[in-house]
Amino acid sequence: MLDAALKSQLKVYLEKVVRPIEIRAAVDASAKSAEMVGLLAEIAKLSDKITLVEESSSRERTPSFSLASPGHDISLRFAGIPLGHEFTSLVLALLQVGGHPPRVEQAIIDQIRDLEGDFSFETYFSLSCQNCPDVVQALNLMAVINPRIKHVAIDGGVFPQEVEARQIMSVPAIYLNGEVFGQGRMDVEQILARLDTGAATRAAAKIQGQAPFDVLVVGGGPAGAAAAVYAARKGIRTGIVSERFGGQVLDTASIENFISVRHTEGPQLAAALEEHVKEYDVEIMNLQRAEKLTRKGDFLELALASGALLKSKSIILTTGARWRQLGVRGEQEYRNKGVTYCPHCDGPLFKGKRVAVIGGGNSGVEAAIDLAGVVEHVTLIELDFKLRADDVLQRKLRSLANVDVLTGVKTTEVEGDGQKVIGLVYETRANGEKHTLPVSGIFVQIGLLPNTEWLKGTLELTAHGEIVVDAHARTSMPGVFAAGDCTTTPYKQIVIALGEGAKASLAAFDHLIRTSAPDENEAEAA
Repeated sequence: MLDAALKSQLKVYLEKVVRPIEIRAAVDASAKSAEMVGLLAEIAKLSDKITLVEESSSRERTPSFSLASPGHDISLRFAGIPLGHEFTSLVLALLQVGGHPPRVEQAIIDQIRDLEGDFSFETYFSLSCQNCPDVVQALNLMAVINPRIKHVAIDGGVFPQEVEARQIMSVPAIYLNGEVFGQGRMDVEQILARLDTGAATRAAAKIQGQAPFDVLVVGGGPAGAAAAVYAARKGIRTGIVSERFGGQVLDTASIENFISVRHTEGPQLAAALEEHVKEYDVEIMNLQRAEKLTRKGDFLELALASGALLKSKSIILTTGARWRQLGVRGEQEYRNKGVTYCPHCDGPLFKGKRVAVIGGGNSGVEAAIDLAGVVEHVTLIELDFKLRADDVLQRKLRSLANVDVLTGVKTTEVEGDGQKVIGLVYETRANGEKHTLPVSGIFVQIGLLPNTEWLKGTLELTAHGEIVVDAHARTSMPGVFAAGDCTTTPYKQIVIALGEGAKASLAAFDHLIRTSAPDENEAEAA
């Protein structure tokens, strides 16, 4: 199951294990059980510290396996076969259960260990989901550190009856003590913020005590990371505040146009950006949402939703963008119940079903092509009278037998039965006729919306909400700069956001030099 190169690499990793690991596999006579045991046996052969035990158990999901270490109270289980994106989760779990220290700040480890209460987590994932590993790895880590935390990571493709029974139509889907805890990507800090009710207050108090910055970056995506690195390299006091480090990149599956890197994935790039920023003296303030920007005397002030207030001589806005929503009746009611924005994450949950993709640009057409290989049928719906995707993608799309393309139509309503999507209503623009399309899933791919609502009335924005910037990334407020997808800079691309972030940082540094230089009278007096 594992090729020679992967085995060799895994063997090197497992040399870091310092205590015994016991893998207990719950199996039956199914092909999936045999496949899982085959994988585990190959892994066990790579380290003399790993023991594999097979057992028949009616108490556990089958096939599944637990990871434990004798003398340590750890409740961590994988239900299914963690390959694809989740193979990394398995490797990390082996290392952590085997005593290798995690790459997590000691403050986070202490916070996990000090949690009070009993927490039994279940996470449903799909092997093609690039957001799921963050959740699985975070909860696995917590289960290793705190014996009162239990975690089971469940492959929805192996346990479709559970997925159907719980009406799971979007992954990762997280349950705590049998109740829905959350859906979508979450890292360990976000999970802790939900569990530790005092964490937000402590974080706000810490932020409130920060001294004024020279450059404060708002947003942790590619533009924000680049801006922070360029500012810190100038030796000036730099801070970065963001709701989630990585931004929209975290929701990007495959990246193949990042020059010099043939292929990477969004979460990997986001992690690399954060690691690069951490190499410099940058104050990182994560899980913080900006609410108001004002100028008070010599400083700009940034008010956060937590109640904290930050001061800086200059500010660089890199708040990015989010998926644009349809804005039709039923969309919010059935979000994550059939309405979804991530075909890579949620596509496998609609295997054998009929779905619709809304949007005829590159994202929409790529989603339709990917889904056609999984679902029974795809209908692509585009408001314009022609598709806007690249020609090569259109040719591929039209070659697929289980795809229909509707152009010049407008989606007007999402229909459901109270629990899940059952169809959508669309209107033909040419004659106004309305039609109902029976589908189980609706994948919305209609572009991005800048995260700038909180800046209305403060900065000059376009009708679409983009921050108006000049060639030097300057906004309408002196000392405030902006970069990336939230601005009027054309072509919303990762590589462009990186460059614009660097440019904004250089412009902010130039602003600081010019505004701090003595005037002519002061210079003569000196």
